[in-house]
Amino acid sequence: MQVMYALIDGTVERLQLPDANEHVLPGIRWGAFDELLTPAYWRGQAWQHERLGTYRHLQLGNTLAEELAACLLGGFGMKAELGLAAFARLRDRGLLEGTPTESLLECSLEEPFVIRGHPRRYRFPRQKARYLAACLRLLSDFTEPSDDVILRDQLTEFPGIGLKTASWIVRNYRGSNRVAVLDVHILRAGRHIGLFPPESNPQQHYCNLEDAFIRFAAALDTGAGMLDGMIWDYMRRLVVITIAGRNILSHHLAAMSRSG
Repeated sequence: MQVMYALIDGTVERLQLPDANEHVLPGIRWGAFDELLTPAYWRGQAWQHERLGTYRHLQLGNTLAEELAACLLGGFGMKAELGLAAFARLRDRGLLEGTPTESLLECSLEEPFVIRGHPRRYRFPRQKARYLAACLRLLSDFTEPSDDVILRDQLTEFPGIGLKTASWIVRNYRGSNRVAVLDVHILRAGRHIGLFPPESNPQQHYCNLEDAFIRFAAALDTGAGMLDGMIWDYMRRLVVITIAGRNILSHHLAAMSRSG
Protein backbone atom coordinates (compact mmCIF):
# COMPACT_ATOMS: atom_id res chain seq x y z
CA MET A 1 0.00 0.00 0.00
CA GLN A 2 1.06 3.58 -0.68
CA VAL A 3 -0.07 6.59 1.35
CA MET A 4 -0.08 10.04 -0.18
CA TYR A 5 -0.40 13.17 1.94
CA ALA A 6 -1.51 16.58 0.70
CA LEU A 7 -2.18 19.96 2.30
CA ILE A 8 -5.65 20.93 1.10
CA ASP A 9 -7.27 24.14 2.33
CA GLY A 10 -4.98 24.18 5.35
CA THR A 11 -5.66 20.58 6.37
CA VAL A 12 -3.34 17.61 5.89
CA GLU A 13 -5.28 14.84 4.16
CA ARG A 14 -4.25 11.33 3.18
CA LEU A 15 -5.03 9.03 0.27
CA GLN A 16 -4.41 5.29 0.36
CA LEU A 17 -3.33 3.77 -2.94
CA PRO A 18 -2.55 0.18 -3.96
CA ASP A 19 1.04 -1.00 -4.02
CA ALA A 20 3.01 0.24 -7.01
CA ASN A 21 3.29 -3.30 -8.42
CA GLU A 22 -0.43 -4.04 -8.30
CA HIS A 23 -2.42 -3.76 -11.53
CA VAL A 24 -4.94 -0.98 -12.03
CA LEU A 25 -6.04 -2.70 -15.27
CA PRO A 26 -4.73 -5.91 -16.82
CA GLY A 27 -1.13 -5.31 -17.88
CA ILE A 28 -0.95 -1.82 -16.33
CA ARG A 29 0.64 -1.34 -12.91
CA TRP A 30 -0.28 1.48 -10.56
CA GLY A 31 3.29 2.71 -10.25
CA ALA A 32 4.39 5.20 -7.59
CA PHE A 33 2.25 8.24 -6.93
CA ASP A 34 5.35 10.47 -6.87
CA GLU A 35 6.55 9.25 -10.27
CA LEU A 36 5.37 11.45 -13.12
CA LEU A 37 2.57 10.15 -15.36
CA THR A 38 1.93 6.79 -13.65
CA PRO A 39 -1.68 5.75 -12.94
CA ALA A 40 -1.03 6.40 -9.24
CA TYR A 41 0.29 9.86 -10.10
CA TRP A 42 -2.89 10.67 -12.05
CA ARG A 43 -5.07 9.33 -9.23
CA GLY A 44 -3.21 11.43 -6.69
CA GLN A 45 -3.51 14.57 -8.79
CA ALA A 46 -7.19 13.92 -9.50
CA TRP A 47 -7.84 13.36 -5.78
CA GLN A 48 -6.35 16.74 -4.91
CA HIS A 49 -8.28 18.54 -7.64
CA GLU A 50 -11.52 16.82 -6.65
CA ARG A 51 -11.04 18.08 -3.11
CA LEU A 52 -10.21 21.58 -4.39
CA GLY A 53 -13.09 21.62 -6.87
CA THR A 54 -10.88 22.30 -9.88
CA TYR A 55 -11.34 20.79 -13.37
CA ARG A 56 -14.98 20.31 -12.45
CA HIS A 57 -16.61 22.88 -14.71
CA LEU A 58 -15.21 22.66 -18.23
CA GLN A 59 -18.08 24.37 -20.04
CA LEU A 60 -17.00 27.26 -22.28
CA GLY A 61 -20.37 28.44 -23.60
CA ASN A 62 -23.83 28.98 -22.16
CA THR A 63 -25.68 27.24 -24.98
CA LEU A 64 -25.07 24.26 -27.23
CA ALA A 65 -24.39 26.67 -30.10
CA GLU A 66 -21.77 28.53 -28.07
CA GLU A 67 -20.12 25.31 -26.93
CA LEU A 68 -20.03 24.01 -30.49
CA ALA A 69 -18.46 27.25 -31.67
CA ALA A 70 -15.83 27.28 -28.91
CA CYS A 71 -14.72 23.73 -29.70
CA LEU A 72 -14.93 24.09 -33.48
CA LEU A 73 -12.79 27.24 -33.38
CA GLY A 74 -10.14 25.50 -31.26
CA GLY A 75 -8.71 22.04 -31.66
CA PHE A 76 -5.86 20.59 -33.67
CA GLY A 77 -3.21 23.05 -34.83
CA MET A 78 -4.74 25.94 -32.88
CA LYS A 79 -3.33 27.38 -29.68
CA ALA A 80 -5.97 27.20 -26.96
CA GLU A 81 -5.65 30.92 -26.20
CA LEU A 82 -6.26 31.89 -29.82
CA GLY A 83 -9.24 29.58 -30.20
CA LEU A 84 -10.82 31.01 -27.04
CA ALA A 85 -10.14 34.56 -28.20
CA ALA A 86 -11.89 33.84 -31.50
CA PHE A 87 -14.86 32.33 -29.66
CA ALA A 88 -15.11 35.29 -27.28
CA ARG A 89 -15.06 37.79 -30.16
CA LEU A 90 -17.87 36.08 -32.06
CA ARG A 91 -19.94 35.64 -28.92
CA ASP A 92 -19.47 39.24 -27.79
CA ARG A 93 -20.51 40.51 -31.23
CA GLY A 94 -23.70 38.45 -31.12
CA LEU A 95 -22.56 36.29 -34.03
CA LEU A 96 -23.38 33.01 -32.27
CA GLU A 97 -27.07 33.84 -32.03
CA GLY A 98 -29.36 32.82 -34.85
CA THR A 99 -27.83 32.06 -38.25
CA PRO A 100 -25.09 34.59 -39.10
CA THR A 101 -23.70 34.62 -42.62
CA GLU A 102 -20.41 33.01 -43.50
CA SER A 103 -19.00 36.38 -44.60
CA LEU A 104 -19.77 38.04 -41.25
CA LEU A 105 -18.03 35.25 -39.38
CA GLU A 106 -15.05 35.29 -41.73
CA CYS A 107 -14.56 39.04 -41.42
CA SER A 108 -14.51 38.81 -37.63
CA LEU A 109 -12.04 35.92 -37.68
CA GLU A 110 -9.74 37.70 -40.13
CA GLU A 111 -9.18 40.66 -37.81
CA PRO A 112 -5.92 40.26 -35.85
CA PHE A 113 -6.05 39.12 -32.23
CA VAL A 114 -3.76 40.33 -29.46
CA ILE A 115 -2.56 37.41 -27.35
CA ARG A 116 -0.27 38.27 -24.42
CA GLY A 117 0.59 41.57 -26.03
CA HIS A 118 1.41 40.13 -29.46
CA PRO A 119 -0.71 40.28 -32.63
CA ARG A 120 -1.85 36.90 -33.88
CA ARG A 121 -3.76 35.77 -36.96
CA TYR A 122 -6.45 33.12 -36.77
CA ARG A 123 -5.66 30.17 -39.04
CA PHE A 124 -8.11 29.16 -41.76
CA PRO A 125 -10.75 31.86 -41.11
CA ARG A 126 -12.63 31.12 -44.34
CA GLN A 127 -12.87 27.40 -43.72
CA LYS A 128 -13.90 27.73 -40.07
CA ALA A 129 -16.43 30.44 -40.94
CA ARG A 130 -17.97 28.16 -43.54
CA TYR A 131 -18.20 25.25 -41.12
CA LEU A 132 -19.55 27.37 -38.27
CA ALA A 133 -22.20 29.11 -40.39
CA ALA A 134 -23.45 25.72 -41.61
CA CYS A 135 -23.44 24.26 -38.06
CA LEU A 136 -25.44 27.17 -36.65
CA ARG A 137 -28.02 26.77 -39.42
CA LEU A 138 -28.39 23.08 -38.56
CA LEU A 139 -28.67 23.84 -34.83
CA SER A 140 -31.55 26.26 -35.45
CA ASP A 141 -33.74 23.23 -36.26
CA PHE A 142 -32.02 20.63 -34.09
CA THR A 143 -33.73 18.62 -31.36
CA GLU A 144 -31.16 17.81 -28.71
CA PRO A 145 -31.32 14.17 -27.53
CA SER A 146 -31.04 13.39 -23.82
CA ASP A 147 -28.40 10.67 -24.27
CA ASP A 148 -24.81 11.98 -24.31
CA VAL A 149 -23.43 9.40 -26.73
CA ILE A 150 -26.32 9.85 -29.16
CA LEU A 151 -25.78 13.62 -29.08
CA ARG A 152 -22.05 13.14 -29.73
CA ASP A 153 -22.74 10.84 -32.68
CA GLN A 154 -25.32 13.20 -34.16
CA LEU A 155 -22.90 16.13 -33.94
CA THR A 156 -20.38 14.23 -36.08
CA GLU A 157 -22.82 14.72 -38.96
CA PHE A 158 -22.28 18.49 -38.75
CA PRO A 159 -19.73 20.10 -41.13
CA GLY A 160 -16.17 20.17 -39.76
CA ILE A 161 -16.97 18.12 -36.65
CA GLY A 162 -15.37 14.71 -36.10
CA LEU A 163 -15.54 12.38 -33.13
CA LYS A 164 -12.97 14.28 -31.08
CA THR A 165 -14.61 17.69 -31.50
CA ALA A 166 -18.09 16.25 -30.96
CA SER A 167 -16.89 14.53 -27.78
CA TRP A 168 -15.31 17.78 -26.62
CA ILE A 169 -18.59 19.62 -27.11
CA VAL A 170 -20.61 17.02 -25.23
CA ARG A 171 -18.10 16.59 -22.40
CA ASN A 172 -18.02 20.33 -21.78
CA TYR A 173 -21.68 21.16 -22.32
CA ARG A 174 -23.15 18.17 -20.49
CA GLY A 175 -20.33 17.52 -18.01
CA SER A 176 -20.39 14.03 -19.46
CA ASN A 177 -18.33 11.08 -18.27
CA ARG A 178 -19.51 8.89 -21.15
CA VAL A 179 -17.26 10.36 -23.83
CA ALA A 180 -13.56 11.27 -23.99
CA VAL A 181 -11.64 13.93 -25.90
CA LEU A 182 -8.76 11.96 -27.38
CA ASP A 183 -6.37 14.61 -28.61
CA VAL A 184 -2.60 14.28 -28.95
CA HIS A 185 -2.02 15.00 -25.24
CA ILE A 186 -4.39 12.30 -23.99
CA LEU A 187 -2.98 9.83 -26.52
CA ARG A 188 0.58 10.55 -25.36
CA ALA A 189 -0.34 10.00 -21.71
CA GLY A 190 -2.23 6.81 -22.50
CA ARG A 191 0.55 5.34 -24.61
CA HIS A 192 3.08 6.15 -21.87
CA ILE A 193 1.38 3.77 -19.41
CA GLY A 194 0.37 1.16 -22.00
CA LEU A 195 -3.33 2.03 -22.00
CA PHE A 196 -3.27 2.68 -25.76
CA PRO A 197 -1.24 0.56 -28.20
CA PRO A 198 1.63 2.51 -29.83
CA GLU A 199 0.16 1.97 -33.29
CA SER A 200 -3.40 2.97 -32.33
CA ASN A 201 -4.92 5.63 -34.57
CA PRO A 202 -7.90 7.67 -33.32
CA GLN A 203 -9.03 8.19 -36.90
CA GLN A 204 -9.65 4.45 -37.12
CA HIS A 205 -10.02 3.27 -33.52
CA TYR A 206 -11.59 6.22 -31.70
CA CYS A 207 -14.40 4.32 -29.96
CA ASN A 208 -12.08 1.53 -28.78
CA LEU A 209 -9.60 4.05 -27.38
CA GLU A 210 -12.42 6.00 -25.76
CA ASP A 211 -13.73 2.87 -24.09
CA ALA A 212 -10.25 2.12 -22.72
CA PHE A 213 -9.94 5.64 -21.30
CA ILE A 214 -13.36 5.49 -19.64
CA ARG A 215 -12.48 2.12 -18.06
CA PHE A 216 -9.19 3.63 -16.86
CA ALA A 217 -11.02 6.55 -15.23
CA ALA A 218 -13.39 4.13 -13.51
CA ALA A 219 -10.43 2.09 -12.23
CA LEU A 220 -9.00 5.29 -10.75
CA ASP A 221 -12.41 6.08 -9.19
CA THR A 222 -12.40 9.38 -11.06
CA GLY A 223 -14.89 10.93 -13.47
CA ALA A 224 -13.72 10.50 -17.06
CA GLY A 225 -14.56 14.11 -17.96
CA MET A 226 -12.58 15.59 -15.09
CA LEU A 227 -9.64 13.21 -15.69
CA ASP A 228 -9.62 14.01 -19.40
CA GLY A 229 -9.52 17.75 -18.77
CA MET A 230 -6.85 17.48 -16.09
CA ILE A 231 -4.52 15.22 -18.09
CA TRP A 232 -4.90 17.45 -21.15
CA ASP A 233 -3.92 20.52 -19.15
CA TYR A 234 -0.95 18.82 -17.49
CA MET A 235 0.36 17.25 -20.69
CA ARG A 236 0.15 20.43 -22.78
CA ARG A 237 2.19 22.26 -20.15
CA LEU A 238 4.61 19.34 -19.88
CA VAL A 239 5.41 19.55 -23.60
CA VAL A 240 6.26 23.22 -23.30
CA ILE A 241 8.68 22.80 -20.41
CA THR A 242 10.31 19.45 -21.10
CA ILE A 243 13.32 21.17 -22.72
CA ALA A 244 14.10 22.87 -19.43
CA GLY A 245 14.99 19.55 -17.76
CA ARG A 246 13.51 16.97 -15.44
CA ASN A 247 13.79 18.88 -12.19
CA ILE A 248 12.08 22.01 -13.48
CA LEU A 249 9.36 19.88 -15.04
CA SER A 250 8.72 18.09 -11.74
CA HIS A 251 8.53 21.35 -9.83
CA HIS A 252 6.24 22.84 -12.44
CA LEU A 253 3.72 20.02 -12.21
CA ALA A 254 3.91 19.99 -8.43
CA ALA A 255 3.09 23.70 -8.43
CA MET A 256 0.11 23.00 -10.70
CA SER A 257 -1.25 20.42 -8.27
CA ARG A 258 -1.04 22.91 -5.43
CA SER A 259 -2.51 25.85 -7.29
CA GLY A 260 -5.18 24.02 -9.29
